[in-house]
Amino acid sequence: MNATPPIWSAVYSAFVVALGVGLLIGAERERNKGTGPARGAAGVRTFVLVALLGAIAAVANLSTMVAVLGAAVTVLAAISYWRTRNDDPGLTTEVALLVTYALGVLAVSYPQATAALGVMVAILLASRSWLHELIKRQLSDREVLDGLLLAAAALIVLPLLPDHALDPYGVVNPRVIWRITVLVLLINALGYVSMRAFKTSRGLALSGLCGGFISSTATIAAMAVYSRQTPAWMRAAASGAAMSSVSTALQLILILYLANPALASALLPALSALSLIAVMYAGWLARDAEDIQISNQLPGRAFELKHSFGFALLVTAVMFISAFLADRYGAMGATIGVALVGFADAHASTASAATLALNGTLSGSEAMLTIMLAISANTLSKAIVAFATGGKAFGFRVVFGLMMMMAALWVIVVSTLLY
Repeated sequence: MNATPPIWSAVYSAFVVALGVGLLIGAERERNKGTGPARGAAGVRTFVLVALLGAIAAVANLSTMVAVLGAAVTVLAAISYWRTRNDDPGLTTEVALLVTYALGVLAVSYPQATAALGVMVAILLASRSWLHELIKRQLSDREVLDGLLLAAAALIVLPLLPDHALDPYGVVNPRVIWRITVLVLLINALGYVSMRAFKTSRGLALSGLCGGFISSTATIAAMAVYSRQTPAWMRAAASGAAMSSVSTALQLILILYLANPALASALLPALSALSLIAVMYAGWLARDAEDIQISNQLPGRAFELKHSFGFALLVTAVMFISAFLADRYGAMGATIGVALVGFADAHASTASAATLALNGTLSGSEAMLTIMLAISANTLSKAIVAFATGGKAFGFRVVFGLMMMMAALWVIVVSTLLY
């Protein structure tokens, strides 16, 4: 029995992906097509056929054919808009039709990327009402502007920065520092947007999880305010405080994978255990908590550029001072320097330790110990904030959870280092 030539398999895959993308996007557009004489011109069948048309043009491997058919689809989309412009001045369906054709062409060479993009386009189209509500009513003009500035920092500033060390110790790489900064700010931004979107959340646990992406310490302080204002909410507030540690662990994992993948893999079990204990403890605290209405006051802001510059400068200073101490006093000097900064920011300390391990200033085990000391110092600062702002009852509930998290973290890390 003869085997099927590979080319047929590739062509078959391209058509299947094109068909699926057209069906997915077309199904979403069909729901918004309307009925009667004023209905939209393009529905599920049109989108499927356009996607297949793009795939056929690409399989033919004729650039002229791809261009001609693309122009034809553009003309048809323009005619469709001209016919319905009085009833619906938007261009979403017409642009989606052109994107579908382009995805059909792309499916021949990059089927997996095409499938992913098709899903993203369908989700974007289906999120119309939610996105409009978020941008027009949930976010202020300043927050939208800050979001654009953050995008500029990632897409414009980052590629322009030099990708080599500028200091005699070989640790201050502007592009690496800025990449970590942008990643952390992006996560913070997502957490901030989530808190704005879920301000009528069923409980403070979700608020704590979202707020932790902005600042776990600030979130604990905010939860303490809830606890003082309404003592009946103390368990729910402590649950939110515990969930903020989950956000911290997730941020640390992402920072580590970006700065030093090998170190990230070594610490992943310990940070995962910390997250699991935090979730379980938060669930135990919230099991009898009543439904909570979240106020509009959020801990801090997510889109201020000064946070980006401040974080970049802090990471730079920590790495430089640590490298200096390591040069003068060995690895122990670098460990102490990075760990002390953990009182203010565990993320900067973690990024610094990971970078120092990557360039050989610290060994893998020394970097793990440094990160553990930084996290421990940061946990101590959280405990102080919990007692100072929430009182003994709230403080004890928060600290009990923090102690269990740190115990699991240290046990797993020590076991890893010993065995």
